[in-house]
Order: sequence, then C-alpha cells, then structure tokens
Amino acid sequence: MRKASFVSAAVLDSLSREELEAEVLRLRTTEAALRVSEERFRTILETVDAAFAIVQVKFDADDRPVDYRFLEANPAFEREAGVNLRGKWVTEFAPELERFWFETYGRVARTREPENFESYAKAFSRWFDVRAVPVGAPADRQIAIIFNDVTVRREAEERLRASEALARANIERVQLALEAGAIIGTWHWDLPTDRFTVDEGFARSFGLDPALGREGIPLAKIVATVHPDDQAGLAAAIDEVVARGGAYAHQYRVRRADGRYYWIEANGRVDFGPDGTPLSFPGVLLNVEERRAVEQERDRAIAQLRALTETLEQRVGERTAELMNAEEQLRQSQKMEAVGQLTGGLAHDFNNLLAGISGSLELMNTRISQGRLTEIDKYMVAAQGATKRAAALTHRLLAFSRRQTLAPKGTDVNALVGGMLDLIQRTVGPGVQLEMAGPDDLWPALVDPSQLENALLNLCINARDAMPEGGRIVIETANRRIDPHAARRQDMPDGEYLSLSVADTGTGMAPEVVAKAFDPFFTTKPLGRGTGLGLSMIYGFAKQSGGQVRIHSTVGEGTTVSIYLPRHGGEAERDEALPQGGLIPVAEAGETVLVVDDEPSVRMLVTDVLGELGYTALEAADGAGGLTILQSDARIDLLVTDVGLPGGLNGRQMADAARTTRPDLKVLFITGYAENALLTNGELDPGMAVLTKPFAVDALAARIREIIAR
Repeated sequence: MRKASFVSAAVLDSLSREELEAEVLRLRTTEAALRVSEERFRTILETVDAAFAIVQVKFDADDRPVDYRFLEANPAFEREAGVNLRGKWVTEFAPELERFWFETYGRVARTREPENFESYAKAFSRWFDVRAVPVGAPADRQIAIIFNDVTVRREAEERLRASEALARANIERVQLALEAGAIIGTWHWDLPTDRFTVDEGFARSFGLDPALGREGIPLAKIVATVHPDDQAGLAAAIDEVVARGGAYAHQYRVRRADGRYYWIEANGRVDFGPDGTPLSFPGVLLNVEERRAVEQERDRAIAQLRALTETLEQRVGERTAELMNAEEQLRQSQKMEAVGQLTGGLAHDFNNLLAGISGSLELMNTRISQGRLTEIDKYMVAAQGATKRAAALTHRLLAFSRRQTLAPKGTDVNALVGGMLDLIQRTVGPGVQLEMAGPDDLWPALVDPSQLENALLNLCINARDAMPEGGRIVIETANRRIDPHAARRQDMPDGEYLSLSVADTGTGMAPEVVAKAFDPFFTTKPLGRGTGLGLSMIYGFAKQSGGQVRIHSTVGEGTTVSIYLPRHGGEAERDEALPQGGLIPVAEAGETVLVVDDEPSVRMLVTDVLGELGYTALEAADGAGGLTILQSDARIDLLVTDVGLPGGLNGRQMADAARTTRPDLKVLFITGYAENALLTNGELDPGMAVLTKPFAVDALAARIREIIAR
C-alpha cells in the first residue's frame, strides 16, 4: 500500500496544472457517484421488507462460535427482533437462542461458503427463510444475513398437512367400511344453493323417495331424523367444519325406516373456492351401530375391571396392613430380644462384679472383727479392681448408647498414637509386629483424647485376638474429604475428617459377622474371653463425637476398622499436667466449696476429700437448697454439683442461676452419664469442668486443686 501511494504521488507530481485539475474533477465525480450508489443501497435496505444484517461471528480459543455482533441491521430486521440491534451481541437480547444459529453462522464465516436454510427461532417464536453469505476479508469473520419471515406459510402448510392427514384417515375409514359392507349411502351438499342430494342407499335407509333424494331434499327433513339429544352437537359440528373447511367426521343417532335409532358416522369434506367461500360438502354415511355396541361392551368390561381393581386395592391394602402389623410385632419382639440380650449380659457381668465386691467387703468385716488386719489389703484390692471393672463396663454401655460424658478438644492424633505405642506393644505382646503410618500434616481432630485412647487400645486388643499365631498391626492416620456421594454411602455428613485405622492380618470376618459387629454383647470370642461391648462402645463414641466407624474385612486376610472424626478448625491443644501429690492440705485460708448431690454417700466422700485438702465444705441435697446457699453472702470459691438433681432444678440450671449474681463462679460437674443440658453449642462454658462418676479420690482432689488454682 505504501509503494502504490508513492507511485501515485510521483505521477501526480509529473502532471500539468490542467491535467491535475482534470484528475481532481474525475475523482470528485467518482466520489459523488459512489455516494449516490451508497445512498441508493441504503435506501433499498431501509425500505425493503426482507430483513438484512451484517454480523461478525465471535469464536472461542477452540475456534467454536460462541456469539455474534450486529455491525449493520436494516429496519425490517430490527422489527423482527423487536430491538435496535446495531452494535449488540445476540446473547444480550436472545440468551436462550438455539445453538443451531451459532453453528450455522460460524460455519459460513469459517468456510466462506454460503448457506440457505429454514429454521424456527424459539427466541422470536417465528419461522425464517435465511440466506447467509460471507463478506469482507476472511480474517474479519463477517457474514451478511437476509431473513424472510415464513411463519404464515409454514403454519398454512402445517394446517394443510393436518387436514390432509385427517382426510386420509377418513378415506381409510371409508375404505374399511366399504370392505365391511358398512356404507349406508352418500350425500352431496351444494352450500351456495343449500341443495342437499343423496343416493338411493341413503334414501332407502331413511324411508325417503329416491327420486326426491336425487332432486334435492330440504335439510330440515334430514335433521328431523336425528335423535333429539344429538341435534345440537350435530349442528355445532357442521357449523365448525363449514367455517374452517377440510375434513369432517361426526357420530350421532338417526331414526331409520323401521323407526329405530341407529348410530351412524358421517364422513365428509368442505371445499372452498379461490375467494375462501365454502362451495361443497360431499360425504358418506357409515353404520357404526355394531362398533358402538362393541365399544359399550368394552366400556362395561373396563368398568367391571376398574371395580375389581378398586376392590383388589382394598384387599391389598387390608393385607398390607396385616403384614405391617405383623412386621411391627416382629420388630417389637426383636427389640425385646435385644433388650433381653442387653439386660442378660449386664446382669451376668454386674453380678460377677458385685459378688467380688460384696464378698470382699464381708471378708474385710470378718477379718477386722477377728483383728486380722494384715489380710485386709488383698480383699481391698479385689474390691477396688471389681469396682474399676464395673465403672469400665458402665462407660462402655454409655458409649454404646452415646451418653458418656465427653470433653472434646483439638487433638493431635499422631502425637496421641505415638505416645501409646509402648503401651499397645506391651498389651499385644511380642508376637505381634506393630507399625504406625500417617502424614506429617495431619489435621487436628475434635475429640475427647482419653476416650480415643480407650477406643484405640480396644481396637488393638481385638486385632491381637484375631491373630492367635501372631501377625502385624498397622495403625494409620489420614486426612479425608468426604463428598456428598460417599457421605450417603457411609451414613455420615459430608465434610473434612481425620481417619484413624487399625488393620490386622488376622482371620477376618464374614459379611454376616460384620453386620452384627456393633451389636451390644455380640462376640465371636469364647465364653469368658470378651463382653461384646468393645466395638459397640467404639461405634457409640464415634457417633457421639460427630463421626463414624466402618469395617472392611476379608475372611483369611484380615480386618481394618476405621474411625472417622471431624476435623478441628483450630490448632491442637496441648495437654496440661494436673498437680501431683496425695491428700495434703493445699487450701488457702477461708476457701470454701459447696457440694450439691442427692446421694448422701457421694456428698460424704466429696466433703471428706475437701476436708483433707483444707477446704471448708458446705452441703445441699438438691438444686433449690444449693441455690439458696449460692444466693446468700457466703464465700464460695467452687461449686461441685451433680447434674441430675431432684426438685425440678438440675445442676446446670442451678449454676446458671447462680452466675447471675456470681458471674465468676467456678463449677465442677460430677455426673454418671452425659447430660445434654451441660453443653452450650457442644462445649462447656468457660470456668466449668466435668468429672465422670465413679472417680478415684486422687483424681477428684487433683481436679479440685486445678480448678480453684486456675
């Protein structure tokens, strides 16, 4: 382009003045002619009925057409679109436009090959005949579009097709009638003259003179033969077909020559003249009496079948109710069987433990009365051991029923497992190889660490028992993201979890054993080797912690039990060691503790421990009595209270009421099982702690010292 301009300038420089003026005049004339041509072209575009536009197609990175913009659009095009299109992208005003338009225009812009097509645009509810041709340079991706709205023609064609289809159906029906001998006769109705003629068969069927039928019969005489109940419907059907034209079919009853009414079907067609005037209405009459009788019989059979079905549904409903009742009775029986199994197991275990405790106490009393004090220690140890086992059994039951008292906190499970490896190795013995695996970036878990330790130890003991000849136990931790699909499969909320798995190389479990593994007192161990509460306790603990337990086992290969625990949002909390020491006075002068418990023996135990520690102890047997003391002017440094108290005011309610006047009151709850009233949003309030019954005296003393000194 630059070279051509230089040559032209050189040529101009060589021209004389007269030649230069002539060249300028020629250019101006050409420019004027071009403006006239453009104006003429613009006028044509502005006035032509065909919609015209020039669009630029937009392609994505994969060279797929995704949109197109209107560079030009004449008024006809904008009338069709109902909006000023210039400069707009089509997705701005027709976001639901079919993909077909983008693909077609993109193909023309890409291949530079014109296309003609007809298509329906849902965005405009119209049919269009379209011519699309490429314009401009190939790189511009521009095309010219010429639209013609052909909706009226398409709708007319559709009506014509429907009419032809109905006519074909009528012809087929007439042909079938001819084959079956059901034709009564034919008629021809000249609409402009209202002359109604019939053939001989038609006339004889209605007792008319055939000669009169050929000359023309008054329409009223024909209508008089129609059943009175059908006359209004017949008149409406005739008016409708004469108004629209095309095929006609209608059934009604007529009185024939023998005086009886018969069902007939009239089939015909109304033809229009070029000016749209209805001209003729020819047709045939079919005898459909037999067909109607068959249809009536069919309708009666359907009604009977419907009645039978309704009765059947009633009978099925009654039988279903009986089965549901029987199922409910079976379910209740199974519940009672489970309760019986539970209470039987409890009675067996607790009677054994009570026998050891009561027997030890009796022998201690006998030896004391005999003065043989040196033999008391072994009976005391036996009683204490049985008491601890009873407490452990109670805790397992509470864990199974999700009622144990939990103190969840952010826990580093890797550190917890690492700190237990020596204990676990000593417990499972030298014949079992113990391994641990887990990521360094393990998330903290929101869990009660002491209960998790118990669960882990129980799993490792179960794994050891499943490997009588020795084997390998792998304790593995992992971060888990449970998506909604997996969450539904595993019966747990979706989200982020930490998993703690214990895998063994033992005998494994059959599917039917896995299905019962979490049932209370279910065990495959020999009598006396297990209570059957281990896995049920772990299941209850995991569910109460907001997690889940799952078992994967293959007979002869081993078992993996995985505990899923919810991820803790913050950092793992560090354990703080409680103060050590025996029951030596640690209280400062005047420090006072209020003890509220409805069990006298518990109040005696706690007040005696407080006395040994040097605290002043106050007592109350119920919530109302405790609140009276708390609302007095007495100094109280700590409230030690049971949660379940008589008199309508539980321990948490009493503590909350007391904090309205003593906002800094410290509280230690002592409870036999988890109380929902204890927690606020799943956690204890600041300044509150919990200790589960039964508890060791030194544990009570250490907790009291720790809370008061906090």
